[in-house]
Amino acid sequence: MRIQGLTGLATLLLANSACSAAPGNAPAAVANQPFRSEVVADFEAPWAMTFLPGSGRPLTSQALVTEKAGKLWLVDVASGQRQEVMGVPTNIRVEGQGGLGDVVVAPDFAGSQRVYLSYVEPEGELSGAVVGTGRLILGQEAPRLEDFRVIWRQQPKVTGGGHFSHRIAFGPDGKLYISSGERQKFDPAQDPNANLGRIVRLNADGTVPGDNPWSSRGGVGAQAWTMGNRNVLGLAFGPDGRLWGAEMGPAGGDELNHLERGSNYGYPIVSDGDHYDGRVIPDHSTRPEFNGPEIVWTPVISPSSMIFYSGDDFPAWRGNALIGGLSAQGIVRVAIDGNTAREVERLPMSARIREVEQGPDGELYVLEDERDGSQGRLLRLTPGAQTRR
Repeated sequence: MRIQGLTGLATLLLANSACSAAPGNAPAAVANQPFRSEVVADFEAPWAMTFLPGSGRPLTSQALVTEKAGKLWLVDVASGQRQEVMGVPTNIRVEGQGGLGDVVVAPDFAGSQRVYLSYVEPEGELSGAVVGTGRLILGQEAPRLEDFRVIWRQQPKVTGGGHFSHRIAFGPDGKLYISSGERQKFDPAQDPNANLGRIVRLNADGTVPGDNPWSSRGGVGAQAWTMGNRNVLGLAFGPDGRLWGAEMGPAGGDELNHLERGSNYGYPIVSDGDHYDGRVIPDHSTRPEFNGPEIVWTPVISPSSMIFYSGDDFPAWRGNALIGGLSAQGIVRVAIDGNTAREVERLPMSARIREVEQGPDGELYVLEDERDGSQGRLLRLTPGAQTRR
């Protein structure tokens, strides 16, 4: 089922409701927001964050934050203090949309200390996203990663600096899910022998599960959970265990998809947007054999990240998807019921939002992008009406 996002007029009204970014470290105040925001720390082009679970002592105020240029930080969100994590790979290509990307911890982190990172790896003039894992060592002079090794690579490597996607999520089944963009090359999303333009499903060590939908293909084609995806930058499991993806469309037509086992989402054969050079792409409705989106946004929101909220700070949001918006400059709240979804509201932030993350006590944290006036700050959102200053 498809439900259209907010209309252009509604989008314009929402955009006009946000005041301009405040100078320095003071977050912009937006009228009638259900939360207050405060600055925790500043970063240079941050991309992702994750909280560390407890492991015999309280770690609930500690988070890992990546910067696109290749730094990983251990941050105490209570104090704003941060330490650079040593042992991060150095062969990272920072180009276009690429660099150091996502960070997640293993489900058994308390015992394994395992952290997973995605980043862009060069190979001459070519590049591709990779995912690797190492052990996070804490409690000494400086935090560090040990025994880091790459467990997955985009194949083939290609030219250009776009559509790496490389978001990571662990599923309820303990498997590792990775969004692999089609690298602005279009056709690989439908190539059964590539792993571009799809969602990849792996064991935690990088091997291919025998129950993957296309495991009989062998090679990298066996890694796929879905195919025909363009650029999935929000990847999250809902409370019922279903996998959802927020996907950047071409010129128009951003999507929210229920990412079902063995489904083909049709790109570049179909899309509710068109190519940037003006070439028309047939709509999803013209090819019912492809799995169509649950929401289409035109004008686009440029989704960057997604979580399902489960905390107590904002009880009306419990079970909803919260999607970071770059061009939307805020958070898009979506209610999901089974396979259907509808946009509920937009929460303007007066900045390009790169990441949304839930804290251990139900509070929300957002990372601003560092472009077009956004300042690369980590903000904490807590209940309480915020009025315009």
